[in-house]
Amino acid sequence: MHVFVTGGTGLIGSAVVAELLGNGHTVLALARSDASATVAEAAGAQPLRGGLTDLDVLRAGATQTDGVIHLAFANDFSSPDALAKAIAEEGAALATLGDELLGSDRPLVTASGTPHAPGRASTEADPLLTEGPVSGRSRSVMAVLGLAPRGVRSTAVRLPRTVHHQGRGGFAGMLAGIARRTGVSGYPGDGAQRWPAVHALDAAVLFRLALEQAEAGTCWHAVADEGDAVRDIAAVIGRRLGLPVKAVPEDTFGTLGPVFATDQPSSSTHTQTVLGWKPTHPSLLDDLENIQP
Repeated sequence: MHVFVTGGTGLIGSAVVAELLGNGHTVLALARSDASATVAEAAGAQPLRGGLTDLDVLRAGATQTDGVIHLAFANDFSSPDALAKAIAEEGAALATLGDELLGSDRPLVTASGTPHAPGRASTEADPLLTEGPVSGRSRSVMAVLGLAPRGVRSTAVRLPRTVHHQGRGGFAGMLAGIARRTGVSGYPGDGAQRWPAVHALDAAVLFRLALEQAEAGTCWHAVADEGDAVRDIAAVIGRRLGLPVKAVPEDTFGTLGPVFATDQPSSSTHTQTVLGWKPTHPSLLDDLENIQP
C-alpha cells in the first residue's frame, strides 16, 4: 500500500514509518516544517508539506494514497484551553480524512487511548471515556469508527499511558521531565495506581497489522505491560537522575493530574489472539534504565 501518515516524524510515527517501509509499503508523510520534511525523506518517506490544521493538504494526502494512519497531535497540555484547542484541531482533521475516504473501503487507522475500567484491566470491548480532560479525543475516535458502515475501514489502535523508546515518551517521559524541573521524582497519591505501557517499536507493528488486516469499526490494544505502579516508575526515574522519590500533590502534574492519579491497567489479550501481535521489545521499567542524568 501507499500509506498517508500524519505525525510520521514523532516518537511513535517514526517507528510506524520504518515498520511500513520495512514491510513493503510506501509512505507519504505529513511534514509541518522543512526540518520534518528532511527527517521524513531521510527515513525513506515522501514528505507532504502541511500541518494538522491544513485541511486541504489532508484531503490531498488521503486522495492519493491507499490508506491513512493518523498519529499527529499537538500534545500541548500546558493549560485546559491549550489542550481543548489541540483536541479540536485533531477532531477537524479526522473528520476531513474520514470524509475523503467515504465509500472507498480504504483503511483509516487512528490512535486512541486505552480506557479506564474501575477495579480491573480494561479490554478492547470497553468503551472510551466521554468525560474528563481528554474526552474530546474519545468522541473524535468514536466518530471515525462510526464511518464503518459508510465504506471506510476505520479502526482505532488504543495506546497505553506510556509509549516509550530509549527511556523517552508518554506519561513516564512526562514524569521524568517534571522530575528534572522540580528536583523530585514525584508521584500522585500513594503511587499504587498502575499505568500500562508499550515499546514504540511494538506499537508500530500493531499499527501495520491494523492497516493490513483489521475489520472496519474495530478497536485494538497496543499494550505490552498491563500495568506498572507509578511509584515503581518514579523510583527508576529517581535513581537514574539521582533525585529523591516521594509523593507530591496532584496539581504538580497540571491539567493531567486527575489522569495521572487514576489506576488504569489494560489488557491486550484479544488483540494478540486475533491479529497475532506479540510484543518483543523491552518493558517500560527496563527501558527507563536508558534515562541519562
